[in-house]
Amino acid sequence: MILILSALILSFLLVIVVVPPIIRTAKAKHLFEPFDERKVHTEIVPPLGGVAIFIGFSISAIFATDGLAYDALKYIMAAVIIMFFMGLKDDLMILSARKKLIIQIVTVILLISFANIHFTNLHGVFGEHKIGNLTSFSLSLFAIIVIINAFNLIDGVDGLASGLGMLASSVLGTWFYLSQNYPQAIMAFALVGALAGFFLYNVFGSRNKLFMGDTGSLIIGLIISVMIVSFNELNLTAPEPYRIGGAPAVSFAIIIVPLIDTLRVMAIRIAQRRSPFSPDKNHIHHRLLSLLGSHLKVTLTILAGNVVLIAIALGLNHWQLNVNLQFITVFLVGLGFSAIPSYVLRTKRAKKAYSA
Repeated sequence: MILILSALILSFLLVIVVVPPIIRTAKAKHLFEPFDERKVHTEIVPPLGGVAIFIGFSISAIFATDGLAYDALKYIMAAVIIMFFMGLKDDLMILSARKKLIIQIVTVILLISFANIHFTNLHGVFGEHKIGNLTSFSLSLFAIIVIINAFNLIDGVDGLASGLGMLASSVLGTWFYLSQNYPQAIMAFALVGALAGFFLYNVFGSRNKLFMGDTGSLIIGLIISVMIVSFNELNLTAPEPYRIGGAPAVSFAIIIVPLIDTLRVMAIRIAQRRSPFSPDKNHIHHRLLSLLGSHLKVTLTILAGNVVLIAIALGLNHWQLNVNLQFITVFLVGLGFSAIPSYVLRTKRAKKAYSA
């Protein structure tokens, strides 16, 4: 517990301390995020919050796990460093989507091959349990890349990506601690502390406001994807009463917001005969911002919905419902939640057009 708290506090303090000099450097060197039609901000804000998150997480995780047996950490940190430099280059110079995907694939292969971060069992999803090496490699590669990019795409309003990251890391970190997987718990709460420090500047900052940029969102997605895979694998041997039989459904609920939003937005683009990677303002946070008018209200609303979905998933697991039914239920409820803002907006616009 002391090591976990030290990781949480140290990462938080490091971010609080390093953000002001990062902002001063960004302003002195004119390192600002360019405007485009999809942005929901009107002021110029440095997109270098990911640098602070990287510093806070890396130093605190390495410091707090010193002396613990966690061989995978060096490979995880190597992957984080790769994501850091890729995201930083994209924030400052713009990197093509193709190059980013190639780098991500190489990084994930590194994790699978050397850190053994991969799925070996589906817990009964589609009736499958233990899976072969090829299936394991393919599924793990696909899942981790999807999670990384889902967090990258959900970073659209103040506090949202960091808030979702804190929620996911807190839930996973608590389970790691209860099930006595302490190195993973330390890593989770190191991320919570770093994101909490960033959240304060991003949401409540004025003179010292900054965005996380791709640097931050890619790091968050990578770390959480590693924890999601570990959560599913460790549940295979977790002691009672902490073993979660429906681990895939619960882990899906933990990160459901960015996953469902990415799926929904890409489906809309394909239906409109556009590239699934083309930019637009169809994300759930864009819709909610039109309704609520406040970044903080949007973030808190989405976080509250995510908490409800996690509670539903844990409840279904407690009732020992079939894992496939758990998965389907969580997916349908999450899809329904994500469709509400668009429905409300269409209804309001229809009423306004009718009255005019």
